[in-house]
Amino acid sequence: MEIKQYTVGPFAENTYLLLKNQKAILIDPGFFDPREFAAFKNELEESGAELIAVVLTHAHIDHIMGLDKVLKEFELPVYLNHSDLYLWENYPDQALRFGFRTSGFGFTPDELPEQNAFSIGPFTFDVLFTPGHSPDHVSLYFSDEKLVIAGDTLFRESIGRTDLYKGDFDLLAISIREKLYSLPDDTKVLPGHGPSTTVGFEKANNNFVKG
Repeated sequence: MEIKQYTVGPFAENTYLLLKNQKAILIDPGFFDPREFAAFKNELEESGAELIAVVLTHAHIDHIMGLDKVLKEFELPVYLNHSDLYLWENYPDQALRFGFRTSGFGFTPDELPEQNAFSIGPFTFDVLFTPGHSPDHVSLYFSDEKLVIAGDTLFRESIGRTDLYKGDFDLLAISIREKLYSLPDDTKVLPGHGPSTTVGFEKANNNFVKG
């Protein structure tokens, strides 16, 4: 599996494009500037892969603000955990708080439940329910690749903020310890912001949640 990373938008959010067997899925499209979206689209076209789905770790504005651009160009299913759809359903209100205007999306994404071996085309991953930063948050664990896309649960030497809607530090710490720190130490962590890290490094060095 090939992974391409785009650090985009005013929040410097990490969007990931996964490529395998001439298929592709897009994780957390945060494109804001048209040039950011154009760079992704050009790279997808150059790869020759077909984009088959969008997968969201959660529905905070910085992780979905490029979704409308994607859906204008591609007819795709969108996957999101349904534990709490408040953030998704109130996306226009989220946007207004940051000075943006949007009408929202007008549909409910396909459900992304916590389960092992969730498959989309050639991509198979475990969906780990990791609330605390947001109530709908999941992390995507690709065991064969030894990597987890952690969204805003775990960062290099830091963690996701817990002062937003239904944020809960204690719950986030449980999510990290039970769902992420239980993965092999050499598992690469691809976060929603900032540089990558590993599970082992964070267990030893993260001052917010010790391993």
